[in-house]
Amino acid sequence: MQTIREPTTKTSRVARDALRTLQPFTREVREETILSLQSGAGEEVSVTLPAEAFHVLMEVLAQMANGSAVTVVPAHAELTTQQAADLLNVSRPFLVGLLDGGQIPYRKVGTHRRVRMSDLIAFKEADDLERRAAAGELAREAQDLDLGY
Repeated sequence: MQTIREPTTKTSRVARDALRTLQPFTREVREETILSLQSGAGEEVSVTLPAEAFHVLMEVLAQMANGSAVTVVPAHAELTTQQAADLLNVSRPFLVGLLDGGQIPYRKVGTHRRVRMSDLIAFKEADDLERRAAAGELAREAQDLDLGY
């Protein structure tokens, strides 16, 4: 994986403008769409994009507009434990505990563990759901106890 850098203020502004321009077309894209590009020299080219690629482009622009760094990783990619820990924003030893506890599948290459990106995403989505449910339950309990939340 390459080094990921946060977008500059100018890059975020350009992404936000592009997102605003393309946003009205998102509902119209079904199977594919034609995107026209113009170079700085005025040369124009049109390219047909699958709908999925257009939606990925929109998500990339949305993240960049919010100032977030973006990288695209194939779902079948295998990550090192450090890369996986960085993606989950946890320490490597904590991630290794999750792997050893069977919460995230992995395979060994020699003595090294490898984690599939798709397994990491599935774990993160399940963990996020569980976290939101717990936060909702805490909020309900706080309201029931009239704690002012």
